[in-house]
Amino acid sequence: MSRRFVVEADGGSRGNPGPAGYGALVRDADTGRVLAERAASVGRATNNVAEYGGLVAGLQAALDLDATADVEVRMDSKLVVEQMSGRWKVKHPDMQKLALQARDLARQLGSVRYTWVPRAQNGAADALANSAMDGRPVHRDVAAEPTVVADDVQPSAEPAPVVTTVTHLLRHGRTEHTPERRYSGRNDLPLSATGRAEADAAAVRARDLGIEVVVASPLRRTRETAEVVAGALGLPVELDEDLVELDFGDLEGLTAAEARERHPLAARRFGADVTVAAPNGESVADVSRRVARARTRLLERYAGRTVLVVSHVTPIKLLLAAGLGVGDEVVHRVFLEAASLCTVAWSSDGRTSVRLVNDTAHLR
Repeated sequence: MSRRFVVEADGGSRGNPGPAGYGALVRDADTGRVLAERAASVGRATNNVAEYGGLVAGLQAALDLDATADVEVRMDSKLVVEQMSGRWKVKHPDMQKLALQARDLARQLGSVRYTWVPRAQNGAADALANSAMDGRPVHRDVAAEPTVVADDVQPSAEPAPVVTTVTHLLRHGRTEHTPERRYSGRNDLPLSATGRAEADAAAVRARDLGIEVVVASPLRRTRETAEVVAGALGLPVELDEDLVELDFGDLEGLTAAEARERHPLAARRFGADVTVAAPNGESVADVSRRVARARTRLLERYAGRTVLVVSHVTPIKLLLAAGLGVGDEVVHRVFLEAASLCTVAWSSDGRTSVRLVNDTAHLR
């Protein structure tokens, strides 16, 4: 009976195109044990090219382990899964080359099938891809490492104490776009009079939250909101570009109805699939990658402290998704009012706790 492997693969680009890397691992399908891990930079490339790089590396690792194995490839890239399954055409030249490599490797294995999984279920490969983009490549064959009996291993030191960092997530106050529910991404709109009043109310609320640090998106509406709150607390505002709102491209300033009228196919695809970018803009998945970078920096820099993050609808929803351990698709299932407050606690042992969502008590 052939061995059964699961290949988990992912890739990412910080810029799309930008510095890119992939991650892949091979598991024993029956036990779940990781048998091999791969992570490497692919230079400057797009997300899709990096994802294909992860697929090729994962298939090669499976082939090196056992050429007779039956393999299930799991990826959160619907594009790669559909193309490798033969349902979509591969049009990009760089992706065509990698797809040919992947098909050649697949022919040498017992069998290969492709499965799309939500991003939340592909965290191990995503972590490897981020390791590669951070300059930490990985080439590990766990199956070849010596086995250590756990009872023979003595802890070298006392375990590190668990540190909890609390983040209060404040959406900016209203602008002229807010009442009409218009796509509002990278514009430079100021707060409206109502928005400034909401920022004042949030500042009163913030006095009771024990906030020690204020971090904000540098866009005007978030910066103005943060400055009002931080001024009341006597704190400076740190700006983080990775916390800016999704770039809605050609949909900027339109209502949902106007977007469907002017860009019917693009608007429908963008609203249905978090990996599809707005025309000439970003996808939710693109924002998720940079928000993850911001979260990592914040938790490293301000470990154990209470931080106010002033941002926008999409980044805040993605921070909530990370806190809940669910996929990016949750952005379509959560509503956040202007100047609403959410709270997530992050423990250094990996546990998270979402304590508050869309609280507007201070506005009443």
